[in-house]
Amino acid sequence: MGEADVQKALEKLVQTLDANRIPYAIIGAMALNEFGYRRTTVDVDVLLTTAGLAAFKRNSLGRGYAEKFPGSRGVRDTEHGVDIDIVLAGSYPGDGKPKPVAFPDPETTAARGARVALLPLHRLIELKLASGMTAPHRLKDLADVQEVIRILCLPQMLAAELDASVRDKYVELWQAVQSIPDE
Repeated sequence: MGEADVQKALEKLVQTLDANRIPYAIIGAMALNEFGYRRTTVDVDVLLTTAGLAAFKRNSLGRGYAEKFPGSRGVRDTEHGVDIDIVLAGSYPGDGKPKPVAFPDPETTAARGARVALLPLHRLIELKLASGMTAPHRLKDLADVQEVIRILCLPQMLAAELDASVRDKYVELWQAVQSIPDE
């Protein structure tokens, strides 16, 4: 399995969700790629509602998708050998514990990009900050935010669009990027 397989799995997933009129948002590394920060990944992360997950499974299991294990939320694209990690709207990033930042409803929050539906960049950053701040095993989320700030030259003012619980961390990462010497 390579990057081409992950791209094909993304395209197949989007076609399946669109064909079944299931609201979604691509999140994680694939979403960052759409915004211009290239990061290699081996899976596709998608945000669905509970109803969307039920509809997806009802229409797709046995038709190119299989549960990772019986009763799991995640599925596997059996054609391309790629895991599809499904995150539910209303759940909390990082440690999964209640916090001011939660995964939003993709039906009301996602915007259609050139290829896929995505959360607005500031919402994706907010989720990644909340995740990295509350789960030691998710420090890569903070590194992702730092790289997005650097590569996309995001302004410090973006902090004003973020939930108050993650603003200081955004500013800290933004300041760290400003102190990186030119290579």
